[in-house]
Amino acid sequence: METINSVRGFRDILFPETEKWRRVEETAHEVFRTFGFREIRVPMLEKTELFRRGIGESTDIVEKEMYTFTDRGEESLTLRPEATASVIRAYLEHSLHAVESVTKLYTIGPMFRRERPQKGRYRQFHQIDTEILGPDDPRIDAELILMLAHFLGKLGLKNISLEINSLGCPDCRPAFQKAIVSFLQGREKELCSDCQRRLATNPLRVFDCKVENCAKIIAEAPMLPDFLCEDCRKHFASLQESLSLFALPFRLNPKMVRGLDYYTRTTFEITTEFLGAQNAVVGGGRYDHLVLDLGGPDIPGIGFAIGFERLVAMLPENEETSPPLLFIAAVGEEALKKAFFICNRLRMKGLQIEMDHSGRSLKSQMKRADKLKSRYALIIGEREIAENKASLRNMQTGLQQEAILDTLEETIINLER
Repeated sequence: METINSVRGFRDILFPETEKWRRVEETAHEVFRTFGFREIRVPMLEKTELFRRGIGESTDIVEKEMYTFTDRGEESLTLRPEATASVIRAYLEHSLHAVESVTKLYTIGPMFRRERPQKGRYRQFHQIDTEILGPDDPRIDAELILMLAHFLGKLGLKNISLEINSLGCPDCRPAFQKAIVSFLQGREKELCSDCQRRLATNPLRVFDCKVENCAKIIAEAPMLPDFLCEDCRKHFASLQESLSLFALPFRLNPKMVRGLDYYTRTTFEITTEFLGAQNAVVGGGRYDHLVLDLGGPDIPGIGFAIGFERLVAMLPENEETSPPLLFIAAVGEEALKKAFFICNRLRMKGLQIEMDHSGRSLKSQMKRADKLKSRYALIIGEREIAENKASLRNMQTGLQQEAILDTLEETIINLER
């Protein structure tokens, strides 16, 4: 009978990579709490209408990539392709906006999109997602970006680049859309089929195209910053001023539009050359009308999403886990019973202890202790049980001493101090 492999685009995350994942998660919890964020956990399955309204009908995600099905109750459901819409849905459903005027939330978990798997991109992928709901002050935008840069810095990431842009607002964006359509008029056949469709549904999305010929044409197109209204100009200038206070380097990228329809004003990406063409590891921006579009009050928001797989791929490969404090090598049935008791008593006191249950020779057990890089080894046999003592060996120096079994727990605990 043939073995069953994982679904294409879905993968297992194995040790030692899981240690990197754990470190990223722990750092996120630490940094985000410092900046006043609270964790929220939302379902992986939502009503399809949430993403159609939240992300936008004309996006590639909704049109091509969602895992959508009809359940037994004839309701259309979708595995979440991104987290923001789900967080906003929970924010409204539980009336969090009525509790406080500023709400800072973050969530960590899997997302699902059926696209071509490639390095750092899978059909089940994971994101760290943060949202600030309430204020529309550009200093809030800067605060979120500063927190992001601080988080990446704590993980030791280098050679990253921050790019920012303003996508304007409903007052100034229509004039830009009209200018883009006018610029591309008569050149539609030179564009890819996706861009031809985007031109009719959402002209801004042509800037997001990765097809080489489309990119060449768009390179000469009008730029959105030239069409910003006065309020949007002031907002964007204030953002840049706030970032400059902390000497955080950034580059203006007037072509950056992001892939979701709900963004307004501030948008940003952090990129790296490490991942090749798919070089964005973090993307985010302001969405001042999304809460209203999803049936809530007119509350502005801003957030970002970090691609977990891409982030982990950038971390050093030589990261090691902490070795056990003690390996217990037991020879004989009575010694195994004693070792089993000692091992788990010490584990319940918070110490990392290992032992062998297979009854192998002392030489084989000591080889395993050495392979695990255990700091100490405790050797127990039938004679040691009878004499109420064991041999405690320092695996780094080779020095060995006697340890009384009756006071062994205290002896081992003191090794950690």
